[in-house]
Amino acid sequence: MEPAQITAAIMSTMNTTRIVLEYMQSQDMPRRNPDQPRRRLQCGEESDEEIDMDIDLSQGTGPSNVEIMVLLGQVYGVEHRFWARETSTDWWDRIVLQVWDDSQWLRNFRMRKGTFMELCDLLSPALKHQNTRMRAALTVEKRVVIALWKLATPDSYWSVGNQFGVGKSTVGAAVIQVARAMKDLVISRVVTLGNVQAIVDGFAEMGFPNCGGAIDGTHIPILALEHQATEYINRKGYFSMLLQALVDHKGRFTNINVGWPGKVHDARVFRHSGLFRKLEKGTFFPDQKVTVGDVEMPILILGDPAYPLMPWLMKPYTGSLDRSQDLFNYRLSKCRMVVECAFGRLKARWCSLLTRSDLSEKNISIVIAACCALHNICESKGETFMAGWEVEATRLAADYAQPDTRAVRGAQQ
Repeated sequence: MEPAQITAAIMSTMNTTRIVLEYMQSQDMPRRNPDQPRRRLQCGEESDEEIDMDIDLSQGTGPSNVEIMVLLGQVYGVEHRFWARETSTDWWDRIVLQVWDDSQWLRNFRMRKGTFMELCDLLSPALKHQNTRMRAALTVEKRVVIALWKLATPDSYWSVGNQFGVGKSTVGAAVIQVARAMKDLVISRVVTLGNVQAIVDGFAEMGFPNCGGAIDGTHIPILALEHQATEYINRKGYFSMLLQALVDHKGRFTNINVGWPGKVHDARVFRHSGLFRKLEKGTFFPDQKVTVGDVEMPILILGDPAYPLMPWLMKPYTGSLDRSQDLFNYRLSKCRMVVECAFGRLKARWCSLLTRSDLSEKNISIVIAACCALHNICESKGETFMAGWEVEATRLAADYAQPDTRAVRGAQQ
């Protein structure tokens, strides 16, 4: 711009300002008393005036720069409205759903796409939400896949939210909604005894006759709870919640009990479980006995030395053993290993069980139970268990070693 043009522009601005000032004086517009201090509004306090943002744009007793700018048409009123951050969902809608093959689904969501769609169909009655005027509801598929990703990885809510183009609170809500839907619609269908004869035959092939399952407990690390936190400190010194499970010969859960504090002994959890009462009454398994020597043996379960010896529960011999007792222990331990392997595969698939959960006491138990049901679905569908998952699980579990009871330690020695 030429010097003459610059001078003309300055003069024009000054003339315009003078005209505006004369107009305001003729209209007798109110001015703020310079001796009157500004009052700041406290958080949550209401006022009929605009909120003072502590940015003083006025000078002297005349009209403020903002007032002049409004009259000049350079500042416009701002419409206050609700708004939402625009996020991208292309990765899920266009890549995962349309491009990924079964190996990619399995690696990231622990199941193939076909199994995932079957799971969504099962959960749809509980997860199908209606759109509102404020926003469109997440699809059932997207809600389930967010939950699976969060359960399968140690990722934060924020990280998972960025992956799927949603907020971190949405991720947390999706996990709870899917877990509760699993509890209402799926768990009772997949965590069940099933074909008892097939289970008995399976354990017989492994070396133990008339066996209907193996039982054990495992500790799931959690954050300290608000109430009775010390009750959740286990013998290894960290906060945990107990999962007790009975598994079949293929490592599928047939009965679970979750929610007891980590300080409680495995035998106490067992004695207060519904499984114990059913086994005592003889209603859990069919009345099917075999004769061993001169003893009629019912269908029984196998446990480690922490469990009580019962007519329907066998555990290893302890102390100095003869050859026949040593053989008995070998066969029992070989069959009982299926429950330890089941826990290992459960946690390797759903790695969130290896990190301290920040959920409420009630929701933690629901999520753990949901993971057990997901484990059974994957095992029943023959979903491949990848070796890399176990490596990652071993790394995550290093800080939360499983505590042994004194009975177990004594038997190991």
